[in-house]
Amino acid sequence: MIDKLRKKIDSMDSEILKLLNERAKVALKINKVKEQNKESYYSPQREKTIFEKLSKMNKGPFPNESVISIFKEIISASRSVGRPLKIAYWGPEATYTHLAAMMRFGSSVKYIPISSLSDIFIEVERKRCDYGVVPIENSTEGVVNYTLDIFVDSELKICSEIMLKISHNLLSTAKSIKEIKKVYGNSQSFSQSRRWLDNNLPNIELVEVSTTAEAAKMTLKDSKGAAIASALAAKIYNLNILAKGIEDISDNFTRFLVVSMNYTKKSRKDKTSIMFSVKDKVGALHSMLVPFEKYKINLTNIESRPSRKRVWEYYFFIDFLGHIEDQNVKLALKELEKKCIFLKILGSYPVSE
Repeated sequence: MIDKLRKKIDSMDSEILKLLNERAKVALKINKVKEQNKESYYSPQREKTIFEKLSKMNKGPFPNESVISIFKEIISASRSVGRPLKIAYWGPEATYTHLAAMMRFGSSVKYIPISSLSDIFIEVERKRCDYGVVPIENSTEGVVNYTLDIFVDSELKICSEIMLKISHNLLSTAKSIKEIKKVYGNSQSFSQSRRWLDNNLPNIELVEVSTTAEAAKMTLKDSKGAAIASALAAKIYNLNILAKGIEDISDNFTRFLVVSMNYTKKSRKDKTSIMFSVKDKVGALHSMLVPFEKYKINLTNIESRPSRKRVWEYYFFIDFLGHIEDQNVKLALKELEKKCIFLKILGSYPVSE
């Protein structure tokens, strides 16, 4: 009986393989057309539509999560037929930015670890990489101000966003928490795991490094040390996971942005990011927000940063629901521009669920 069922699976696998190769041939033709038209290989709005359609079509028993995970890899491989994409991310390997990049682009691309956020923008601007992935805000720690500052002078566009649930783990070459005398991590991982550290490793020396991946690398040289890092770091650096999910708040998410040279086309549900500066006068910011209320546009985030050019002059960064091709967005931005010293559209892109 089992042999008969296995033969049936073998037959299905052959058909799946045949269809995958047929799909790859069509994808290659699409890639050539995009290249001729100087269009981006990566289409976030198209991918979102595919995943939504597959989720609605799926009758089980495969869960939607697994279906989407499999098709992400199929799309990643199909998109990279001929020339794999180069993705710059804040490295080294196994940072949460690396994990977010893999979540978005799959395994069939070339990942380039970059040591600074500003250099990620430079690599994409100079076309040494196709896309860059950078952190922008954490649900518990707030916005990454340095990323905002880079957008002031960069001409790159936001083409996609990634929402990644952050789960910290205690990693080590040691086999027991009792052996640990020192913990490595970055400032965010320490603050997000403070309660667990106080309860389980009180009075232990905490050594701050630049990234969680760097923390994992440090433990390779310290048999009594442990790192707060991702499960990916445990896999890449061959470390033992001594404790899982040590973050104090379980709903801990970080939002990442994908930056590129091009704007993204409209999808069913989009978000737009802009930045602007205003004259230093009473009620200036309120005046800037009036067009959004007038045209019924929902703001999702607002941040301010010093301009660094003139004292008491600020840049404001706003995220709102809608796409720059939407008529109400066009009207609101047209009114806003009349009141601004400076207005810059950073990008419109599909909302990450």
